[in-house]
Amino acid sequence: MLRDIVSEREKELPISTIGELIKIAEEEQNIISLGPGEPDFDSPHHIIDFAKKKLDEGYTHYSPPAGREDLRKAIAEKLAKENKINVSEDQVIVTTGSTEGILLALMCTIDPGEGVMIPDPGFLAYKPMVEILNGMPICTPLYEENNFQFDVETAKKMIIPEKTNVIIINTPPNPTGIVFTKKTLEDIANFAVEYDLLVLSDEAYEKLVYGVKHISIGSLNGMEDRVVTFQTFSKTYAMPGFRIGYAAGPEKIIKAMVKLHTFTTLCAPTISQVAALEALKGDQECVERMRRDYDVRRKYIYKRVKNIPGFRCVEPNSTFYLFPNIKDFGVSSYDFAKFLLEEAKVAVVPGTEFGRCGEGYIRLSYATSMNKIKEALDRIEAILDKLRV
Repeated sequence: MLRDIVSEREKELPISTIGELIKIAEEEQNIISLGPGEPDFDSPHHIIDFAKKKLDEGYTHYSPPAGREDLRKAIAEKLAKENKINVSEDQVIVTTGSTEGILLALMCTIDPGEGVMIPDPGFLAYKPMVEILNGMPICTPLYEENNFQFDVETAKKMIIPEKTNVIIINTPPNPTGIVFTKKTLEDIANFAVEYDLLVLSDEAYEKLVYGVKHISIGSLNGMEDRVVTFQTFSKTYAMPGFRIGYAAGPEKIIKAMVKLHTFTTLCAPTISQVAALEALKGDQECVERMRRDYDVRRKYIYKRVKNIPGFRCVEPNSTFYLFPNIKDFGVSSYDFAKFLLEEAKVAVVPGTEFGRCGEGYIRLSYATSMNKIKEALDRIEAILDKLRV
């Protein structure tokens, strides 16, 4: 029998409950899942049809580690037009989803023991990625009473200046769904300059905003050499299975990421890159149609949840998530999620999946049909009295 050679690094990673919830939801057909972190729409037909055509034409070989030149040029044009970020194609790398891009950037910019500031609650992969690299995650609280905005004064109390190189921000954010304001971004920019930090800006949900404007921190004056922007086709174009994203920023950082890419996945899938080019160049009505549909669901689920006794909730203005406060029920986030799964047959994600400050919250995804959302909320309302006894 092989001796135990699994690394301590792997053993120390947190065990995610999302995988368990997905498994249960798939195995038990009567469960309604409000847990998905991906669009419930299929990829638009014109993108799929284009990809099929290109497969028939032989687009089945490797691409350059930085990504196909035509796609990188199109991304640079998109960033200039829509995000006010001016980069050349040499300042763009195409990655296997934006999460791979963030990992590559961290590999290039931190050494063991160095600090990375991350939002808490925040996307569940940030902290483990830093820990995998033997870095030091500095989890910076986002408070409901501050509308889940990043607070620089709190960050200043937590930063270890001589050991901290990087700050990760996520806006529009998972799980809170509250876009960072321009003032918040300006405060973060000033903070980054003061402490000489590189900003990794995760903007995966950039197009899923409602009644507000998404601003890229890389577009602010003086930030062009200090920000790497990460975006993806997964959410905007409902292409999660294509695993295609990109990063843009200072050429020195991007070149270092390309070098590492050669020794990791080598390149993003060629057919996915071709499909991504069609997504950028093709009809954009599909994006707006999906956004409008999410908005209808957003308004409905927020109205329903805020009127359920025991729930408190800040109205989300982005993504497809609601992050209600369930502290009045007097149970942990995990126990609350387990209770809903067992008693209501509704799967949600406990807030602790997103950091210590997620305790007392659950994440509800409205990336599912309106009929299922209505039925799930009916089920939840019907069984909550059991927790109030």
